[in-house]
Amino acid sequence: MTERLVVDPITRIEGHLRIEAQMDGNAIKQAYSSGTMVRGLEIILRDRKYPIPKNAQLIRNLMIGAQYIHDHVMHFYHLHALDWVDVVSALKADPKATSELAQSLGNWPKSSPGYYADTQKKLKTFVEAGQLGIFAKAYWGHPAYKLPPEANLMAVAHYLEALAWQRDVVQLHTIFGGKNPHPNFVVGGVASPIDLNSDSAINAKRLADVQGVINKMREFVDQVYVPDTLAVASFYKDWGSRGEGLGNFLCYGDLPSKDMTDPSSFLFPNGFISFKNKDISTAEIQPVDLNKPDEIQEFVSHSWYKYKAGKDKGLHPYVGETEFEYTGPKPPFKQLDVEKQYSWLKAPRWKGKSVEVGPLARVLLLYAKGHPQTKELVGLVLKKLDVPPKALFSTLGRTAARTLETKIVADAMQGWYDQLVANIRAGDTRTFNETLWDPSTWPKQAKGVGYMEAPRGGLAHWIVIDSGKIANYQAVVPSTWNAGPRDPMKQPGAYEAALQDNHQLHDPKQPIEILRTIHSFDPCIACAVHVSDENGDELLKLQVN
Repeated sequence: MTERLVVDPITRIEGHLRIEAQMDGNAIKQAYSSGTMVRGLEIILRDRKYPIPKNAQLIRNLMIGAQYIHDHVMHFYHLHALDWVDVVSALKADPKATSELAQSLGNWPKSSPGYYADTQKKLKTFVEAGQLGIFAKAYWGHPAYKLPPEANLMAVAHYLEALAWQRDVVQLHTIFGGKNPHPNFVVGGVASPIDLNSDSAINAKRLADVQGVINKMREFVDQVYVPDTLAVASFYKDWGSRGEGLGNFLCYGDLPSKDMTDPSSFLFPNGFISFKNKDISTAEIQPVDLNKPDEIQEFVSHSWYKYKAGKDKGLHPYVGETEFEYTGPKPPFKQLDVEKQYSWLKAPRWKGKSVEVGPLARVLLLYAKGHPQTKELVGLVLKKLDVPPKALFSTLGRTAARTLETKIVADAMQGWYDQLVANIRAGDTRTFNETLWDPSTWPKQAKGVGYMEAPRGGLAHWIVIDSGKIANYQAVVPSTWNAGPRDPMKQPGAYEAALQDNHQLHDPKQPIEILRTIHSFDPCIACAVHVSDENGDELLKLQVN
């Protein structure tokens, strides 16, 4: 029997993920993605009681857009870049040559030889003291690393700069939403009133601060993030031919220029898109309806849940069930029985198809629909890297798409801000519609779905209200779409399919190749709660009143 390689836990992600790869020599033949945290949101909300102004929509767009940019930049530098950047190699770099490299890529002011010499000295102190800290436990020196020392030093410097940058840009959330993380929206709009004459509302000073944040975001994206992505990618062009996986992509649509009732105004369009033979000119797009029972369904044939109608049944979230049924091995164990159940994640499907969600799905839809900026950016990247369009369908393409999306959103934020300021100047300061604020006006019987495009992909929450309480609540999140296991038809999820596409491991004991592809999706499985110990005994029971 061929060897089963296990990577658990996958680090530099949110949440807990286990990957098992069935090997044939050093090649991955089959891959299995196991979410090892059980999520209890659906159960926690059970039995609980349950068109906004133009300004509110613009403020929501700005807050969501800021989250995209912050999330994508943090992912690239602090979660994904270390798969490509050999930190210790930076000690061999020539600071003067590093400065010349950085200046050839952009106009970032922190690019002097002295600056890089100081960064190198700081890194040297960490290494010599045996205190790599945030850079510890990696595969430094692995032959899969291809960047020259100067590129590694530049990337390490920008890694550290991004830590400080994020401290400043989250201020947009605190201005509009009161805090970060988890800034506040409210039913009917946003929680931030506009009054230019008040010290406690959105006034001219705070609007100027928002403009400053947008400027800082766009500057870092244009002068650091985009050039760094291109610089790193130029040494890893071979990763443009592996990690494709499914070839099916889905986007709910989001970021309207008008409101959520007008999908034609969405920056990110709604749709399912597929291609023939990785040919971007063969795009076939179909609309996605979140309410139709035959479109989105969740399967649990390989998940630790049970359905009343049987494990091979697919359920639309309106009638979804969340009943735990752990049938896996008792910890500690060497490997999972992947012919049975092996994950706490369900397997969502669109019309029976496995799909990928996230930045690559959105960029492909924008490109196929003729979005001018997207077509220009994709064309520039393909030309700069000298790779064919089919390279978009890969680990490298997925990483590049996240960068391009960040550029698109950062530029769109300026337009939303300008519209907001124009509305205020015209006398429109409304940010809240109180029509449905009073719970007594809410229907006793109802159902609905709230959806958005989160940074990692399509996110939707379905809710059924009966007698004024939540009778059923189901959430299908981006990492459920991407990290979910096989379904009754044995179709793999997006992670699994991507790992099965042309992955040769140089050293199975240091499987950096697995990390590169998994991190290209930016996994986030943290919306989960631990409810049992290693022996399977219940630790916590929630009683909802």
